[in-house]
Order: sequence, then C-alpha cells, then structure tokens
Amino acid sequence: MPMTLPVTSTRPTTRREHRPVVPALWRQVVRGGARGEDHAVQPEPDRSAYTQLEIYDAVLAAFERRDEVLDVIAAAPDRHAAVRRVRALLAVSQGQAAAVVDLPLHRFTTGTRDRMRSRATELRRALSR
Repeated sequence: MPMTLPVTSTRPTTRREHRPVVPALWRQVVRGGARGEDHAVQPEPDRSAYTQLEIYDAVLAAFERRDEVLDVIAAAPDRHAAVRRVRALLAVSQGQAAAVVDLPLHRFTTGTRDRMRSRATELRRALSR
C-alpha cells in the first residue's frame, strides 16, 4: 500500500491577509452579546468611552439615513471611496465612517439599533457623572 504525504501550502507564512480590525466590544454589540447572552457589554480596556460613543453616534445616524447611506456605499467603486462618501454624507470622522461601512447589511435591524441606542445612553450617563 503506497503512503501519501499531506499536501502543504505553497503560500508564504509571512503574508498577512487584509482584514479590517474590529474591536471585540464592537463585535459583541453588533451581534447582541457573546453567545446570545443578555448582559451589558463591558468596555475594552484599551478603548475610551468617548471613542465608543462616537462610533455609536455615527452608526445611529446611519440608521436614521440608511437609504442614503446604502445608496452611497453601493455606488462607490471601492471601500476607500465608500468611507469618504459616508464621511461626507454624515459629517463624521474617518473612523466613524469606516465603522458604518464595515457594518454588515444584516445588522441594519431594529434590534441592533435599539442595543446601540441603549449602550450609547449608558455611556452618556456614565460620562456625565
């Protein structure tokens, strides 16, 4: 019986794939908590509450103008152009526009919007103390 060896990849191991970096907190909020748990999401230690609140505000603004936002993204030739156009449309920062563009379409639901609105309210309350 002949012995076969596993085929190894010819792809270099040092090459990195380009993937947008999404903070764990953002993934948890958008997904509705880790593994469907219904508890408050704890902020990441390296992200300020102000930065989180800025992202929530931009995404909530995008929810309010979702038709325009989706039209702008769909008409853009690439991600970079989409971020620039969303930034101009919503008058937000580069990071805020990138967060809006990176939001998957199936996350444009009322449940996600309500979770973000609730979290933004919590952050505002905590920051005003």
